[in-house]
Amino acid sequence: MSTEARQLTIGAVCKQLEREFPEISISKIRYLEDQKLITPRRTRGGYRLYGPGEVQRLRTILRLQRDEFLPLRVIRQELASGRADSEVSNGAGANPSDNRPLRRATVDGKSDGARYRLADVVEETGAPESLIKELEDFGVIKGERRDGEVLYDDTEREIIRAVAELARYGVGGRNLRVFRTSADREAALIEQILAPSLRSRNPERRREAVETLDNLAAVASHLKHLLLVRDLRKIVS
Repeated sequence: MSTEARQLTIGAVCKQLEREFPEISISKIRYLEDQKLITPRRTRGGYRLYGPGEVQRLRTILRLQRDEFLPLRVIRQELASGRADSEVSNGAGANPSDNRPLRRATVDGKSDGARYRLADVVEETGAPESLIKELEDFGVIKGERRDGEVLYDDTEREIIRAVAELARYGVGGRNLRVFRTSADREAALIEQILAPSLRSRNPERRREAVETLDNLAAVASHLKHLLLVRDLRKIVS
């Protein structure tokens, strides 16, 4: 097979990766290119073509985001230091479950502005409409009203997906106030730490603050997980 035949268009790459990364989009791939993390070949007509190595590099970047909670700045450093694709490919994301329930959102991730109708969210998450309404009533999510219809963004969709998973164990919207209160307090603390930089008029300083915000969110999430595991161990000890 010729080299040309093994080149994929951006749409074909998106299709190839969507089973492992359901949230992948053409906009996201273009954004990673804008950030100089991938460099597809361009045809004379300006079309992007991706070879096997570029597709594997893209898969590595997405796995580092998903499985190791790394922001793009750190991923760039990891790749520049020579971290092999095989190190990531053999990690937790190498054999993802077809029913993988949760996806991680990032503070500094660029959204493609996608919005989802209630029917789409119900179909994708398996959450009943009654549960989604309950989450809205308790202020856990808040959809955006457009033309008389409520639309949800990626993060809200994933919150619904996570709650639907908890609902299997009898956890309802009213039980989620503790999560909402905890998240509000953590967000206020992190905002206090980075407030001066986030409000800076210096674009570079503000950009670094946003990346730091994402790092702090990941560390705080990991710390909360560790504390929860520690406390739950007392139940089985």
